[in-house]
Amino acid sequence: MGGRWSRCWMVLGGAVLLSVGPTVRLSVAQTGHEPGQSPYRDIRGGGVVVFGVGYLGGSRGRAGVGMADGISWNVRYDASLGGPVSTSLGLAYAQTTRYLVDPTKDAATRTQGPVDTDVILADIGLRLVLTGRKTWHGFAPYLGGGLGLALGGGTPPDPAGYKFRTKITLNPQAGVRWYPTPRLSVRADFQTVYWKLAYPLAYKDPSPVDGTRVLPLDASLTEWTAHPWISVGVGWTF
Repeated sequence: MGGRWSRCWMVLGGAVLLSVGPTVRLSVAQTGHEPGQSPYRDIRGGGVVVFGVGYLGGSRGRAGVGMADGISWNVRYDASLGGPVSTSLGLAYAQTTRYLVDPTKDAATRTQGPVDTDVILADIGLRLVLTGRKTWHGFAPYLGGGLGLALGGGTPPDPAGYKFRTKITLNPQAGVRWYPTPRLSVRADFQTVYWKLAYPLAYKDPSPVDGTRVLPLDASLTEWTAHPWISVGVGWTF
């Protein structure tokens, strides 16, 4: 009986060793690196506060009265939802410009400006880190998108009564984070902000001077405009 039990344990131990050995070799073969030499490092969990500066460009629309071309200042908070997905809350202030258009003047003189105008941007979104919850050589690229609001600031009174007011925004984005330390990150963010302009009906009235119009009679009074926005920032993980 003793010899039989010894043989059983030897067979069982050999089976375990045979099953574990290939697993270890497969793990090393898959990564191609010893654990201490792997280019992948875990991203530290917790909330991240990011302060950044950027530039907001884009289209001014068919009438040329849209806001664009200005420096932006922003703060953002990121929180992990588990795995590679995180949620993001952002608030930004951009010092943009716009033009004033007077439909009662001739085509050569109706446009004035540019004049300074401010816009506040707020958004909430989701981001997917392409390297999962790890960095590759310290880098973590991501894709994302968001939904937000744009609140236009004050400008000189518009001759036709055009106002930016408050717009809903769509914000597809991509970016990369670099982690020189587990808590500190440097980020570059590229996104396009879409909002919808609404023009006054007076833009279709003929000018009493030369009969021209700001917008053709068959043109829509609303228009989506795209605004590329690039920003860089520094984040700290708490």
